[in-house]
Amino acid sequence: MSDSGTVTDFGNNFAASDAAGLAAEFVECQFDSLVGPTHNYAGLAHGNVASERHRSQASNPRLAARQGLEKMWQVASWGVPQAILPPLIRPQLAWLRNLGFRGSNAEVIRSAAATDPALLAAAYSASSMWAANAATVSPSPDTADGRVHLTPANLASSLHRSLESRDMAPILQAIFADERLFCVHPPLPAAIALTDEGAANHTRLTAEFHQPGIELFVYGRHALDANSQQPQRYPARQTLQASQAVARRHGLREERTCFVQQNPAAIDAGVFHNDVISVGHLGLLLVHEEAFLDQPAVLARLRKLYQRQYNRPLTVAEIPTASLSLADAVQSYLFNSQLLTTTDGTIVLVGPQECDHVPAARRTLEQLLAGEFTNGKQPIDTVKVMDLRQSMNNGGGPACLRLRVLLNREQRAAVRGRIWLDESLYHDLLAWVDRHYPDQLTPSDLADPELADRSWAALRELEQIIELPLGRSDVPW
Repeated sequence: MSDSGTVTDFGNNFAASDAAGLAAEFVECQFDSLVGPTHNYAGLAHGNVASERHRSQASNPRLAARQGLEKMWQVASWGVPQAILPPLIRPQLAWLRNLGFRGSNAEVIRSAAATDPALLAAAYSASSMWAANAATVSPSPDTADGRVHLTPANLASSLHRSLESRDMAPILQAIFADERLFCVHPPLPAAIALTDEGAANHTRLTAEFHQPGIELFVYGRHALDANSQQPQRYPARQTLQASQAVARRHGLREERTCFVQQNPAAIDAGVFHNDVISVGHLGLLLVHEEAFLDQPAVLARLRKLYQRQYNRPLTVAEIPTASLSLADAVQSYLFNSQLLTTTDGTIVLVGPQECDHVPAARRTLEQLLAGEFTNGKQPIDTVKVMDLRQSMNNGGGPACLRLRVLLNREQRAAVRGRIWLDESLYHDLLAWVDRHYPDQLTPSDLADPELADRSWAALRELEQIIELPLGRSDVPW
């Protein structure tokens, strides 16, 4: 299913779309992370089936970055405001030095490679490419003070990802610097009871973007209840306590905030984040039958809340296991699709190419387009599948690569840096990638100090292109 239905071309840059007037004052903007030049398959993510399956294989950072940019350009061509988040500075030698490695940059790298290659791989990890883990975002219609609130995820459940928050937080603070309009909180404390994976476990339901939304937080475990249900094979990365803390910080109203536990069986099947098994957009919730614990009660509660809030029914497309098994859901990443509204109101599902390759996923999308899961009501208008194989091999699909940030016109204008994707920036970034990115990288290549030098040179140049600082005072240049 390369394409189903039709999608209108709305022009190739954000400025033109904005000048013509977007569909509403509030628009859901897509912030995608650029894939970094050290993208590799070290297999660091326990519980991520694709990451573990491709461990030690050769990656192609140049192709990975190009695939991500192509997706962003496609989204921008539909008139959806599309921005980029920069990759983090890698390798992170300050962290290795904090672990006791000494000497020059080259000596630190070689020593770490000889002593513990997994630590070196963590320092090189390009996992910040999955922007859905960058932060949890609550837009201004939902918050008590009327500002956009962002809490960078602490990602404390895994070693390599825990390095991201210290670097992502200042980047978000630089982009969303106007404190009249934005509030960027520090990450939650890095405690086992407060592990937070960001927007990958959060979605927002609403009738119209500008209306106060229902914010749905999905957690994997109750950290302070030893008797609560837990997965047995893989770790639950998000805690209830972390989700509740983020909601309190953001000033969300209790009656429009839901906390739902992920099905432990789904986590054990490889659904390490909720966005691998469920996705919401406006008044549509696309969800697998085995996504949540006690799912019938959860959906009944959401339907009731949505009806009361907006005086219209919530559209729930619940995909039965008989149509799509958990294994096929994980293999295809169907639920890790992006749901987008274009400027003419078309609802587009952007899925990974793997949905074409898994027969059950292909049939499910055909049924979804026909309204078979929603009593004949067509919940989406068209499907677009894209080649994101380099990201998918590490367990990240279209939704992993983007952070949704609902902004009004004033807030969009206040975003700092040259990060809105227009034709000029798109081609500048493609040329930058082609100049600096390797076309093959294996985990064993991480021991070469020249790779670090090339990565840092690329990121120094990127700072000039996007007019944003990428690092802190301890960066290696």
